[in-house]
Amino acid sequence: MAERLTLRFLDDMTDRANGAPHEQGSYASLRTPLLCGVAVGVLQAVSPIGFWWLHQDLVWAISLAIIASIYVGFAVADGRPTVIGVEVGVAAGFIILALVAITASPWLVVVGLVGHAGKDLWQHRTGFVVNTRWWPPFCFVVDCVAAAVIAVLLVV
Repeated sequence: MAERLTLRFLDDMTDRANGAPHEQGSYASLRTPLLCGVAVGVLQAVSPIGFWWLHQDLVWAISLAIIASIYVGFAVADGRPTVIGVEVGVAAGFIILALVAITASPWLVVVGLVGHAGKDLWQHRTGFVVNTRWWPPFCFVVDCVAAAVIAVLLVV
């Protein structure tokens, strides 16, 4: 069952990224963004190593705020005032969550990353911000991988 859901999700992501019906071998168009998403997600989770003078919770919170803000750039490129307003509001919500995570609990960063992955799925399904093509699948993978690695690091 889980395998079917995963394959259906990948089929859907591939179809939307290609702008065409799913064909045999069309996963290739998303292979690079998805593999890059895994690499970036792992790098994001271990990024506190590169900023050893900062507390890891702060580094993770900053990365959540940055990730959440990227869609604002896409919204500005889209140009529709409603889209810009919605994306600024969504980014503000994630930034506030990141700020609270700094003093409350790093688990809020994990929650924020999972929430942002849900936002990526929504963006991918609706195409609310135009011309993002491979970005939502890439960012979905980044968010999920980073959330999973950070969760493991917090437990260990």
